[in-house]
Amino acid sequence: MSGSIVKIENLKKSFGSNQILNGINLHVEQGENLVVLGKSGSGKSVLIKCLIGLIEADDGNIALFGKSINSIKEHELNSIRKRVGFLFQSAALYDSMTVRENLEFPLRDLKPITPEEINSSVEEALKSVGLKDAVDKMPSALSGGMRKRIGLARTLMLKPELILYDEPTTGLDPITSKEISKLILDVQKKYNTASIIITHDVECARLTSNRMVVVRDGILVAEGTFTELSESKDEWVRSFFK
Repeated sequence: MSGSIVKIENLKKSFGSNQILNGINLHVEQGENLVVLGKSGSGKSVLIKCLIGLIEADDGNIALFGKSINSIKEHELNSIRKRVGFLFQSAALYDSMTVRENLEFPLRDLKPITPEEINSSVEEALKSVGLKDAVDKMPSALSGGMRKRIGLARTLMLKPELILYDEPTTGLDPITSKEISKLILDVQKKYNTASIIITHDVECARLTSNRMVVVRDGILVAEGTFTELSESKDEWVRSFFK
């Protein structure tokens, strides 16, 4: 790990009178898996949407790859976003497209790129998630776990330096959840990506995290390794691990 690629300082966000983020300070190092743990409604998803400019923060500074996104033009922000992969809870596949077409979609604006290069990228991404034989299937023919894998494969098409996982194991059975957690580790190792993993799944946190932070009412209340937090003197933090 060599240098912060994400640095968040005093991040605040409210919706009306509802304070969602209340002074978040956070950093992520190159090649690191950072888990953000917290109960539903604690501001975890808002945090990563602010991070890539999908939601505008009220206050604070966000730097990605050394550039403050608060003070750059839209085309510069779009260039930075191309270095960031995002795996949504639902996998967000296009139901009218085959798996191949879903994976090819992120490459539509890349020029010049040959059909052979596109095909090679599709095969590599599907191989990375263990679903090479699913290339011509429709999303409706896939299980929930397979859809998550294809969503991750599509994210890998642009070889991101940072991946944001929003509740990657939600709605999955324990065995499939463990497979997705292992896949997150495999991607980290193969591509040397940094990741922010938003979850309330403690087993996913245990398997994937290099470091963890815990969010409560829009504030980071604890930081450390899984072992350190599971042995915290703070009873509320420790309650996650029971």
